[in-house]
Amino acid sequence: GFRKERAALETLRGHRNIVTLYGVFTNHYSANGPSRCLLLELLDISVSELLLHSSNQGCSMWMIQHCARDVLEALAFLHHKGYVHADLKPRNILWSAEEECFKLIDFGLSFKEGNQDVKYIQTDGYRAPEAELQNCLAQAGLQSETECTSAVDLWSLGIVLLEMFSGMKLKHTVQSQEWKTNSSAIIDRIFASEGVVNSAIPAYHLRDLIKSMLHCDQRKRASAEKALCSPFFSIPFAPHIEDLVMLPTPVLRLLNVLSDASLQCEEEYEDILEDIREECQKYGPVVSLLIPKENPGKGQVFVEYANAGDSKAAQKMLTGKIFDGKFVVATFYPLSAYKRGYLYQNLL
Repeated sequence: GFRKERAALETLRGHRNIVTLYGVFTNHYSANGPSRCLLLELLDISVSELLLHSSNQGCSMWMIQHCARDVLEALAFLHHKGYVHADLKPRNILWSAEEECFKLIDFGLSFKEGNQDVKYIQTDGYRAPEAELQNCLAQAGLQSETECTSAVDLWSLGIVLLEMFSGMKLKHTVQSQEWKTNSSAIIDRIFASEGVVNSAIPAYHLRDLIKSMLHCDQRKRASAEKALCSPFFSIPFAPHIEDLVMLPTPVLRLLNVLSDASLQCEEEYEDILEDIREECQKYGPVVSLLIPKENPGKGQVFVEYANAGDSKAAQKMLTGKIFDGKFVVATFYPLSAYKRGYLYQNLL
């Protein structure tokens, strides 16, 4: 698997939504003698962990859209290059704090389309029907008529997005007889359930996007390129405060720090600015600091660090600190929005 994964990552190098391979080295100290290792970029939290934190509430529409778009961009690229990932699941989608996007990792099962050299592909719960059939036949020592295509990746992503929306693990659901008979009805039920509090129209667009990926017949499944044209991607969503706590970026946003009075008094404002800069520089060089005096963002403190490692250290240490008699709340903030001067009004 090592040589294959290395070859895949070398071919796919340079796409922002695919993990970067920095190099290869030999570990001479492993228990089983020297082993070859891949040196990959360090990424952050996985969708698997985000699902755990969403505790059955489901993820926000902003996060689902962000993840769907990033993974579809990666798939469109790798399918165009003739590759099938073949093991797409929440654990293999990781957040990059430096580039503020989700990236695909783990190309150990990937293969060139039309040249499938592994019979057992994908993970239980995210396995497309044609791969399931192929597995069963392989176990019985039989050859499958149909080769698996890039469509298996779209199936897996469809399940991941459905899990992100519902906040539930769907392994048992997708293995049930009812799903095989009428998956569309189950998807409708998930989208209509009481627990799901989402505005109707964006939810319908997401539902239709997911359905387009979950056709049992692989020929009817949307390609990654076609899925990217879904109206779901034209809706602007704002992140929730939970998203900004969970997904690190190089920018921190401090809430509950300044009162209106200190914003009015120029001298006090300058003093506070200096105090905050001094405190924040303990964790790394501060590139810029912004405290808007007007809405949007009035009284919030934005601190831009040179890298996400520093902002993560600062977020950990500053949360719950008492500043001027008030408890500080520290979240991250999208660098892209901050750079554009786009400050979200208030996030639930």
